[in-house]
Amino acid sequence: MSDVLASDAPPAKPRTTYGSSLRGRLSRRRTYVIAACALLLLALPFYVERFWLQAGLFAMAAAIGAIGLNLLTGATGQLSMGHAFFLAVGAYGYCVFAGERGQTLDGLGLPPWLAAVLAVLVAGVAGGLFSPIAGRLKGAYLGIATLALIFIGQHVLFNAEDLTGGANGRDVPAMSLFGLTFDESELAVAGVPFGASEKLWYLGLLLTLGCGLFARGVLRGRPGRALNAIRDHRIAAGVLGVPVARYRGFVFVLSSMYAGLAGVLLALIFQRTVPDYFGITLSLEYLAMIVIGGLGSVAGAVIGAAFVSLLPQLLTRYSDALPLVSAPGTGGVAPGEASRYLYGAAVVAVVLFLPGGLVRLTAPRARKHPQEDA
Repeated sequence: MSDVLASDAPPAKPRTTYGSSLRGRLSRRRTYVIAACALLLLALPFYVERFWLQAGLFAMAAAIGAIGLNLLTGATGQLSMGHAFFLAVGAYGYCVFAGERGQTLDGLGLPPWLAAVLAVLVAGVAGGLFSPIAGRLKGAYLGIATLALIFIGQHVLFNAEDLTGGANGRDVPAMSLFGLTFDESELAVAGVPFGASEKLWYLGLLLTLGCGLFARGVLRGRPGRALNAIRDHRIAAGVLGVPVARYRGFVFVLSSMYAGLAGVLLALIFQRTVPDYFGITLSLEYLAMIVIGGLGSVAGAVIGAAFVSLLPQLLTRYSDALPLVSAPGTGGVAPGEASRYLYGAAVVAVVLFLPGGLVRLTAPRARKHPQEDA
């Protein structure tokens, strides 16, 4: 009898959930948004003025350095106050390797692309020399130890005048790659003159994309799971067989190389390096970037870097139209000081009200919906 009833019953409808369909729509929408943003970024040099390209380039360089610091601090839980030191190693390393030997400054005169690669490797070697300390210290102790790198770096930058140029700094050789020189010599593309900023724009996009994808792969693979385990519970990670000291040293070297690459790009944008820029303030700004954007997230590092790097430039450009903000040297609050107040307040607000950082505002949230009955 039961067999007859079962055969007469209509076939069951497939059970679907509202959440799965919503995730599918959100995934497609996200793909469209990413494609539109990519097209916009590729087209910007043809339509915007030099100021916006310069601002975007600074944001890209900051994003590369912030991604590296987020691997160290956000994913592994190691506090570093010496990130500016490794940016300086990358920037000045490129100048020394690519610069020509003169009467007052030394240089090796290597091809610029090779000089950039060597500068990043030297930053990694500097991180490797410090990695035994990074592998054994944690928390505030590591922060204090890395803070010493800033003072050592400042002393070297101001006194090794044959290499760094001292307080006056030194000029940065233009990048040359595949026969294209990234300098102010104009190159017409579709009737639009391309100078140094327009050429560097695409190089910066390529470097930022590559660094972001590589870091994302690290965080989503076995190394990322090991780093998160070390951050959440170091002793438990060691019991599970994770070589804690080795992973801490590895991520410190990787973070240093990211900082070195960011330093090279910064040097190419500035076209002149000066020691004052690579001080403790720069390290604090990078910490603010990853906290505001979101610890442990590649997208969060990019968002935080854009926020912190673009804010002072926008305040400087529109200081005449903003209350309480005035141009530097005219009295009132300078744009640089105002930007530090604002992103300092942003750090406090994020810690109190949005612990995951600004990246949480962009994350899709699936609403609960009862499943359809068969």
